[in-house]
Amino acid sequence: MRICRYVNTDNQVHIGLAKDDNTLLNLTTAEVESITSIMENEAPEKFLSSLKEEKLPEIPLNSVNLLCPIEMQEVWAAGVTYMRSKDARMEESDFSATAYDRVYDAPRPEIFFKSLPEKVVACGDKVGIRRDAKWNVPEPELVLIMNSRGIISGYAVGNDMSSRDIEGENLLYLPQAKVYHRSCAIGPWITVGAKEEEARQWEISLSIERADKKVFEGKVSVNQIKRSFDELSRYMNQSQEFPFGSALLTGTGIVPDDDFTLEEGDTISIYISGIGCLKNNVVLV
Repeated sequence: MRICRYVNTDNQVHIGLAKDDNTLLNLTTAEVESITSIMENEAPEKFLSSLKEEKLPEIPLNSVNLLCPIEMQEVWAAGVTYMRSKDARMEESDFSATAYDRVYDAPRPEIFFKSLPEKVVACGDKVGIRRDAKWNVPEPELVLIMNSRGIISGYAVGNDMSSRDIEGENLLYLPQAKVYHRSCAIGPWITVGAKEEEARQWEISLSIERADKKVFEGKVSVNQIKRSFDELSRYMNQSQEFPFGSALLTGTGIVPDDDFTLEEGDTISIYISGIGCLKNNVVLV
């Protein structure tokens, strides 16, 4: 089941449940005030199934604007979880090679802060590339949506924008390469009820268009993520408190060629089967 936040024609924010590909059920009329409250439910899938049986107002999907599903959740990211990502990071600089090689096989994963919830970009909004970087790329990723107890309650599509030349210059520059204005997009839906075994059958695909011409495309299976979702969740929540839950980007396995960099005006489309498509245009920030 897929849930979302949306704005109707009266500019009011509601919570929706996809009835099908063209229709939403308005959960706000059933006193569901937030996605966070659904994630905090002891049995989100069962809760949503019961609501689906009620006679809730139906809204045409094409009559609303979908918002980012992140409400009050901090957004973090895991790195070097795919072999392709490890190889690409090692290619960025000799200085970084040993560190990335070690973290790929280390017991503890790389986990870092990515974005405050109010800074996360929605589907259809613009993602940013740094003016002081020369090598900017998108990183299409599966997002684990966790509740305040650290339980994975859903999944979304994410884009962990990255300035590879800044990160490659010095590992200590990672926050500048990863955390800046419009550097994170998540949406358009949260899929609830899928177990890890099912999610690992999904495929992630990336398409980048420039002046109506496709300039890059790639795809990877979610099953190529080396670490289990429970392992990532355990390290994410260790010695941490997330009263409203959290979102964790799980790393990328799609890396554009070394001679490719994003340009202002490009369109990035990230599709994950089982969830949907996150689409954003690029702007200089």
